[in-house]
Amino acid sequence: MAECEPNAQQFMDLTVPEYAYMFGFLQADGHLSQQSRQRGRLTVEISAKDIDLLREFQKLTPYNSSIRERTRSTNFAETHTAAVWSMCSLEARTRINELGLPYGRKSKTITPPNGEFSRRDYLRGLIDADGSVGFTSKGFPFVSLTTASGAIAAYASEYGKDVTGAERTLKRNTRDDIYNILYLMELAQRLAADLYYPGCLSLGRKRAAADSLADWTRPAGMRAAYTQRRWTEDEDRILLKLNSPMAAAEVLGRTTQSCNLRLWRLRTGQVPTPSDQ
Repeated sequence: MAECEPNAQQFMDLTVPEYAYMFGFLQADGHLSQQSRQRGRLTVEISAKDIDLLREFQKLTPYNSSIRERTRSTNFAETHTAAVWSMCSLEARTRINELGLPYGRKSKTITPPNGEFSRRDYLRGLIDADGSVGFTSKGFPFVSLTTASGAIAAYASEYGKDVTGAERTLKRNTRDDIYNILYLMELAQRLAADLYYPGCLSLGRKRAAADSLADWTRPAGMRAAYTQRRWTEDEDRILLKLNSPMAAAEVLGRTTQSCNLRLWRLRTGQVPTPSDQ
């Protein structure tokens, strides 16, 4: 639930967690339209089952706005009931536009906001709008974000690395030309616990899904997640002294392939040699 008191001066102050979340959600799932004589509208349409979130947005907004429901046929269901939040205020639209929500089509052009903002709340807004949290078909925890924006993909990947320690290679898929950023198992648990903290503003169903990830434990016998083992100067000295990947592998408890690659990097200067060599 939103805790900040809305007023026009502080509206969309992104250092406030609720506004950072709201802005991330708007960037991913909102739409700014404009007409002549400075007329226009901000709209967000989501499933009617998530209408409580729109009510929170309405509470956070010190301008007139409305929420309505509509039912229509879609490609996925004969009938679908949606909730639509609308706001026309020019002052509010101008503020949101200046922060980085463009008018019209925006999927590839949105970027993280300039200046200070609450980082995890902003990312949670993006994930609630354009991501998923839950369990795979095999029962493994996951957190994912789908985006067409290279800047958003880079931000999400950087934040995910800070929290989980895992890097993600960013590459658009060939079918949809979008980025799919995915975290699984313990990494997903770690990220979900960070993003969906107690009392945060979020979609209720995704917060419940994030909470459920904490109960998962790796099945007995399942190989632990791979973590990279860094080379030390002492290991480099041994590798250079032995000058044999196979012999070094036995001494260091590494694979022959790993020792062979490290030796090549040392010889070609791609990594620095130990100081006493």
